[in-house]
Amino acid sequence: MQRNKISFNGQKIFVGIDVHKRKWSVATITESGYLRVHTQNASPQELIDFLHKNYPDGEYLAVYEGGFTGFSTHYALVEAGIDCMVIHAADVPTTQYENVMKSDKVDCKKLAKSLRAGLLNGIYIRPKDSIDDRGVVRIRRAIIKDLTRYKIRVRHLLMSNGVILPEQFDKRRGSCWSGAFIAWLKSDIKLLSSTRRSLDLLIAQVERMRQAQLQATRELRNLSRNDAYRDNYDLLCSVPGIGGIVAMTLLTEIHDIFRFRNERQFASYLGLVPTSHSSGDKTIHGEMTFRGNKDLGPMIIEAAWVAIRNDTGLAAAFSEYCRKMKPQQAIVRIARKLANIIIAVLKNKKKYVPYFYNG
Repeated sequence: MQRNKISFNGQKIFVGIDVHKRKWSVATITESGYLRVHTQNASPQELIDFLHKNYPDGEYLAVYEGGFTGFSTHYALVEAGIDCMVIHAADVPTTQYENVMKSDKVDCKKLAKSLRAGLLNGIYIRPKDSIDDRGVVRIRRAIIKDLTRYKIRVRHLLMSNGVILPEQFDKRRGSCWSGAFIAWLKSDIKLLSSTRRSLDLLIAQVERMRQAQLQATRELRNLSRNDAYRDNYDLLCSVPGIGGIVAMTLLTEIHDIFRFRNERQFASYLGLVPTSHSSGDKTIHGEMTFRGNKDLGPMIIEAAWVAIRNDTGLAAAFSEYCRKMKPQQAIVRIARKLANIIIAVLKNKKKYVPYFYNG
């Protein structure tokens, strides 16, 4: 007797994926509650084949935690017709048992069950074409950090060898790491040893990284002239404290300003919202939340220090805040106002109008 073909037509299949470099743990739950867990290679296509074979004609909904794998799995599953959600790991509802008995099997089951219960909210997924633009800005920032480390290594090497910097290269005079300073490092320095190979290696690395920084900066400037960024770039540069680098960092990290419903949601993304604990009649506000973009938040605070020197209204607001709190706390409030200005100019497509503080 021939068995009828199984079909899940009209039924939702919930898929929780615990992603790792080589293996994935996958949990699938049907609408009726049938649960199945299996381990497979880290391959979207292998998962797609598994779903079509075991749950033919079903409506597939998948979820996994964002991390080192990025969004490549999401793009592959969506292109295959699977509705895929990527979530922040901290947003997954977790029981005490799941905390103390953590395993890949437990994690994927937890994801699938939470997805089936409608308890998950996905993070924003940017279009593939914008990923490289953001990468250019991030790589430039990484190059600058590495370059700073190598400069510190050079300074330490000089100090450990008893080399005293001439007065004209004093950092306070603003001439440190000029062309003349590099030339002095190459020609006039003698270390304690008869050779100076270590210093030459460091200098060569500094020069290579300065060239890489220059190339990345040129790429960033070219991006700012593209049709995708030019108008918004000009809008942001009208805001006090926002220069070209900050503007392009904002545009490439945010991508779509309309994904933020209001100013508070945008401030939360920047990490400019304080933690809050309320119990009974007592409410305590703490430091800024750990959630949010780790680069943009500090960048907006630095921009706020510049803004209060160039905008009368923000300067007045800062002075008023300083009467009630420390300057370091007051500048966070100014950064929040600056964030409100940023979202306003991008959404309204109008350049910044000076802010007037009214208490």
